[in-house]
Amino acid sequence: MLRPGPGTWGSAAAVLLWMFARLAAGSLGLGGGTIEWISLPAALAALAIGVPAAGQVERESGRSDPGCVVIDEAAGQWIALIDCDFRLSHALAAFLLFRLFDIFKPWPARRLEKLPAGWGIMLDDVAAGAYALLAMRILGRWIG
Repeated sequence: MLRPGPGTWGSAAAVLLWMFARLAAGSLGLGGGTIEWISLPAALAALAIGVPAAGQVERESGRSDPGCVVIDEAAGQWIALIDCDFRLSHALAAFLLFRLFDIFKPWPARRLEKLPAGWGIMLDDVAAGAYALLAMRILGRWIG
């Protein structure tokens, strides 16, 4: 497990994967709104895989929200990146906003965290990603 902050490392890896997907889409001549159709399905796939997997890791480890599970960060980070321009400043802002919302867990994220097993592990990060996406839509006009 990467230390410190495996969630931060998981989010950073998700941003790098998003950047590679964006570059690949561009090299294939796919532009415009294509990345939304990459980011959203990736987030949904991570959620579909992550709920049962995270629940199983939680049961087997005997720990609530084990740090080695970072697929929740990937799902949330990809949600935060759905509407981002392909600029380093935008990717960095989405990364920082997602981490901020994931750490502080504003309502209802804190409540979602209390859901059983994999649902609680995954859905608080989905909420943090949604908050970061909303913040990016508001701030996107002013980020260079």
